[in-house]
Amino acid sequence: QVQLVESGGRLVQAGDSLRLSCLHSGRNFGALTMGWFRQAAGKEREFVSLISESGGSSLFAEDVEGRFTISRDNIKNTVYLEMNRLKPEDTAVYYCAAGRKFSTSTSMYNYWGQGTQVTVAS
Repeated sequence: QVQLVESGGRLVQAGDSLRLSCLHSGRNFGALTMGWFRQAAGKEREFVSLISESGGSSLFAEDVEGRFTISRDNIKNTVYLEMNRLKPEDTAVYYCAAGRKFSTSTSMYNYWGQGTQVTVAS
């Protein structure tokens, strides 16, 4: 049984940095694409970033490109989202997800965490 547990979300000021972590408990972490998604109040869940199994490839949503980085540690079974120059519009619940396709679509991810709230005050 795969479980994903996110941590690191909190209230920050615009321009601050924050690092989210997602711990995968289960087998075969190194065989999974890991993604970060977010959902703001009243909006649909949207793609933020993803990283390939080995960590060699990654993608970012246009509005976070250049501000966010994604990385993974396949020994610690953890994926990270480093968020810099945060903006109020980054406020959302951030979810990590695991899947077997290198895809930005939520439907391609089989396992989801419970989410961690990031709030960026102006």
